[in-house]
Amino acid sequence: MQAPGRPERPSTRPQPFEVDFAERPFTVAWELTRACALACVHCRAEAQPRPHPEELTTAEAYEVVDQLADLKPPVLVLTGGDPLMRADLFDIASRAISRGLRVAVSPTTTALVTRERLERLRDLGVTMVHVSLDGADAATHDGFRGVPGTYQRVIQALRDLRDLGIPVQVGTTLGRHNLHQLEQMSELLHGYGIRMWSVFYLVPTGRGSAGQMITPAEAEDSWEWLAALSERAPFAVRTTAAPQFRRTMLLRARAGGTGPVRLTGAGYQIAEAPGGVRTQGVNDGKGFLFIDHRGGLCPSGFLQLPAGNVRSDRIANIYRESPMFRSLRDPSALTGRCGRCTFAELCGGSRARAFATSGSYLGDDPLCMLDMPSLP
Repeated sequence: MQAPGRPERPSTRPQPFEVDFAERPFTVAWELTRACALACVHCRAEAQPRPHPEELTTAEAYEVVDQLADLKPPVLVLTGGDPLMRADLFDIASRAISRGLRVAVSPTTTALVTRERLERLRDLGVTMVHVSLDGADAATHDGFRGVPGTYQRVIQALRDLRDLGIPVQVGTTLGRHNLHQLEQMSELLHGYGIRMWSVFYLVPTGRGSAGQMITPAEAEDSWEWLAALSERAPFAVRTTAAPQFRRTMLLRARAGGTGPVRLTGAGYQIAEAPGGVRTQGVNDGKGFLFIDHRGGLCPSGFLQLPAGNVRSDRIANIYRESPMFRSLRDPSALTGRCGRCTFAELCGGSRARAFATSGSYLGDDPLCMLDMPSLP
């Protein structure tokens, strides 16, 4: 049943094939603030306790909303830091929804995530709330997030969201600290009616370090495990900063021998036929745009290289015409193993991880071992 006062929303959004990534992003993630009460060991935003003095003002935020309404990305995510630390979050979300944008919100699980605030987001018409779970127990999660009691707040938020009927995406940053808990975390999530589990593969940027990353062999094993999970779980499974999961899904479907493969996941689509294969996949700067707290226009939150700024540039112009964005959408521009790979269009590797580890956003993603002798 629709909540009282909640606007009518479209039941579906465009699929990747319906969006020309050269013209507009599939997803826009907007970092409203870097203010956050947590101290996460991996934080790509290097969040701080107080708002940055150069954050976009409410008036500037409204201008961003209006430009995005013209650009029409299928997904707009309001994130941070902690977006609840901006007093105008609800006003910004309301304006975006009134302009026809599908809005998701990614709050940090602090004392600000109350049932009342979640209910208010629901009644505004927010389509999804993202909650982070980074361990199967309090010791693992709280150790990663840097604040005791955070795990219990996550569990309470999941209960409240389930009771309020708000669609939920759970995000998990996968690293050395919790790789061994994948099965336990998936079992924990079964009881909360979530729509999607998004597994973030750690990128060594911000406070994240290369020592926290899992190995390429462990990554391959995890993608196979997640692919198998996706066939039985009551929620969708996706990865972030690990587009290799898409070719894992494709190869698994091909091995099933059921004829031409057609797959649609979060941010990618595959259609195989006797005449050929068509693929489309979101990646840093390719179907994805990140707006930082000071208005910088970047390929993603993990690849924070501003190509422009909303205070001086039109968002659409930067996304469409910036040399950096254009090169990130061109598989032939990739170098090394990623450039040689047959899955360059579908996957392309994490451009953010390539930059973080080599200084080249067109170079190899070190998490991938596809052309090593141990794999066919």
